[in-house]
Amino acid sequence: MSAATLSPATDPAAVQRLIDRFAELSTTPADQGVTRLGYSALEREAHAVFAAHMESLGLPVRTDAAGNSFASLAGTGNLPALATGSHLDSVPRGGRYDGVAGVVAAMLAATALSSRDEPPSHPMEFVVFANEEGARFGQACNGSRALAARIGRDDLDRLHDADHVTLAQAMAEVGLDPDRIDEARLDPADWAAFLELHIEQGNILAERGIQLGVVDTISGSTRFRLVVHGVPSHSGGTPMNRRVDALVVASRIVLAARTLATDARHHGTRITVGRMVVGPNSMTTIPGRVELAVDVRDTDPARQRDAANELVAEATGIAEQEGAHLDAELISDASPTVLPARVTAASQAAIAELGYSHIVMASGASHDTQLMNLICPAGMIFVPSGNGGVSHAPREWTAAPDIARGVDALIATLLRLDRAPSPDGGAA
Repeated sequence: MSAATLSPATDPAAVQRLIDRFAELSTTPADQGVTRLGYSALEREAHAVFAAHMESLGLPVRTDAAGNSFASLAGTGNLPALATGSHLDSVPRGGRYDGVAGVVAAMLAATALSSRDEPPSHPMEFVVFANEEGARFGQACNGSRALAARIGRDDLDRLHDADHVTLAQAMAEVGLDPDRIDEARLDPADWAAFLELHIEQGNILAERGIQLGVVDTISGSTRFRLVVHGVPSHSGGTPMNRRVDALVVASRIVLAARTLATDARHHGTRITVGRMVVGPNSMTTIPGRVELAVDVRDTDPARQRDAANELVAEATGIAEQEGAHLDAELISDASPTVLPARVTAASQAAIAELGYSHIVMASGASHDTQLMNLICPAGMIFVPSGNGGVSHAPREWTAAPDIARGVDALIATLLRLDRAPSPDGGAA
């Protein structure tokens, strides 16, 4: 039987039921995508769905100070845990698979592993991270940052959403105590490895007809806020040659970002201006203030930072040419991550044993795995994205059988890591 015709052991119908259940938890209608923002009541409700499933399996569930949810399956040995999971928050009007596919995979892996006659040697941890998306507060992966001690109490007051609700206020509104954020820190001795299943959010696997991807590198991201200060004035009374139009400056910056990211020096760089706020936002008033949210990504750390710095310098020059002023504020900066060979090799071997086709590939998107890799060896498995790889949009889609194959690979990798000796000669 060829790899292309192998059927997954995991039930695709079970995958789809869980995907659809989470998609119901949205503030936007189904045809407008899923909106379930980080540290919102709906995100907590989604975590509750995860918790109820795990408790039905007899697994204890807990929530830490950052809002991350954990379910635990006991192991037979006195060993650190093997962990898997993803996130349940979304971008505004996003898709139903980003993050959710990895949580569903963890839920179904827990179902399979808890029902085996032979329990694992390592404890198994199944986790849902809080607030992975950077869409609301500008900085991504805040739940996993807390586990890795990469976010502190002061950051919770510094970061805010478009309505000027701080991260601390948002946490308090859903029953979490921001003053206890440091208690979420995870001891590296507690986990032996972490593995995340995720949709590709690109079209490489689908275009090549490959069933699974094993990620070896995750791109870094430099995010910053640019504020252009022009002069608001009457749209009819102000001659064109007397204007300091902040939106004109901002538009030139957007075009400069595209030119920079597509020149010969920046092959692999991706720059996105994903949000622009115009003030006073009136048809008859020349824009006097424009705020831009900029995301610079790359798998090369030097090229990533050079591109970010070059764009800020060019944006400053454009503002000066137009008689405007520019403020630049760094929101977050994360380096690219090379994932350890021990976990990627285990995934490749497990997938090969299952008979599924795979390639080793980089991830252009950020993930909680980057933060987990600061705590323990971490890895990622990609499943194909349909609809041309569209993600963070209502058309985001992955076929249930493709996710089911990914679940098979996830379980097989966890079991392989459970049997493998650790680098120091003991258990993994």
